[in-house]
Amino acid sequence: MQNLPIFMNLKDRPVLVVGGGTVAARKAELLLLAGAKVTVIAPRVRNEMQRMIEAGRVTWREQSFGPGVVRGFRIVIAATDNDAVNRLVFEECERHAIPVNVADQPELCSFILPSIVERGSITIAVSTGGRSPILARLLKARLETLIPAGFGVLADLLGRYRNAVKARFAELDERKHFWERMLDGPLVNLATSGRIVEAEQILERAIQDSAPATHGEVWLIGAGPGDPDLLTLKALRLLQQADVVVYDRLVPEAIINLARREAERIDVGKSMRRHTLPQDEINQLLVDLAKQGKRVARLKGGDPFIFGRGGEEMQAVIAAGLPCLAVPGITAAAGCAASAGIPLTHRDCAQSVRFVTGHTQKDDMGLDWRALVSEGQTLVFYMGLANVARICASLRAHGMRADMPAAVIERGTLPDQRVFSGTLATLPSIVRAEQPRSPSLIVVGEVVGLRERLGFITQPTHTASALFELCAA
Repeated sequence: MQNLPIFMNLKDRPVLVVGGGTVAARKAELLLLAGAKVTVIAPRVRNEMQRMIEAGRVTWREQSFGPGVVRGFRIVIAATDNDAVNRLVFEECERHAIPVNVADQPELCSFILPSIVERGSITIAVSTGGRSPILARLLKARLETLIPAGFGVLADLLGRYRNAVKARFAELDERKHFWERMLDGPLVNLATSGRIVEAEQILERAIQDSAPATHGEVWLIGAGPGDPDLLTLKALRLLQQADVVVYDRLVPEAIINLARREAERIDVGKSMRRHTLPQDEINQLLVDLAKQGKRVARLKGGDPFIFGRGGEEMQAVIAAGLPCLAVPGITAAAGCAASAGIPLTHRDCAQSVRFVTGHTQKDDMGLDWRALVSEGQTLVFYMGLANVARICASLRAHGMRADMPAAVIERGTLPDQRVFSGTLATLPSIVRAEQPRSPSLIVVGEVVGLRERLGFITQPTHTASALFELCAA
């Protein structure tokens, strides 16, 4: 986080604007909306600023900026067309430890003025750290369309009942759970559509009827193949409600960070040669946390019920008498194959697809190889990178032709994704030469050959973070 977002109370506080032009007038208007007492220093003023002065909305000192004039002001904004003056303002404010913003010069700012979305008492600020104001305005426009005007009314309603809820629920977690339950129901639509009496009735009944929770619950959440944009809306909503996030090694930090900041984070990630926690201990951890009254987000790569041992964890939680919810995720086979331009099924060459575990210590891998060698079928091997030579050899030994197209998809859906295409005969040597890393999937079948024919662009499309960097460049 480059800048700490802070909402500052400037009501009736003295603030200074240096400059008398259009940009300075816009900054002064923003400060006036926050209730500040605005003083303007400039040898000359123009149209908008002149009208504000004549209306008595701001105080004008008809002078040039000089040393010492910033004393006594809470914040200072400089908006002149003179670089030397702007730098002097910055240096003076730094000397006196006064927050300063110089318009369009982020290197001369100790604070940034964000784009703002207002809904009554709700204020939403959007900032790109001064690197791309146009992108900030674009994000603001998107938010304007997503957030109903009635949200300000909703905020006022919740504020009126805050003390009543506090009196009913002594514990902070109980109050938090109550409000989240209310905001996930009809209350929001009633309040934002102006049906305040009905909304108040729902709140009053809920306050009287709700009993404090005696236990928590566990949510098995599929995090998808890696790209945060592929997370489901339900997964995102629950992540932002969880008290604890228990996550695996394959879950990217970008997805873990979508949880609310106050949530505890516990890494139980496992790899082939490293076990942070054995599975039995993970199961018990989920039970123990839920028994403490916590809402536990068990975040697992891909889908929790496809080679994710989610079934075992759900059994353990339910056996302990605790509620458990499964939230499906985009499994790696679907997400990574799509990102690599490989259709898992195709009318001309693949009428079925099989997901197969490639991670086993048995010599024959415990698989029915004859059943896997079937016409019109796509095979996707999870966790099989270390066994790629054995997989290719076993398929060939049981009748699959040596020139059957095959590919390894490394870190599918992520910006550093790589795809290595070959055949059953050549793929092991390609893997030895290219040294792909885990997580990687192996795809075998005629559909792999469609990749080049489709002319697919393999790089993932720009995510929000990539778009931000592009605009800042």
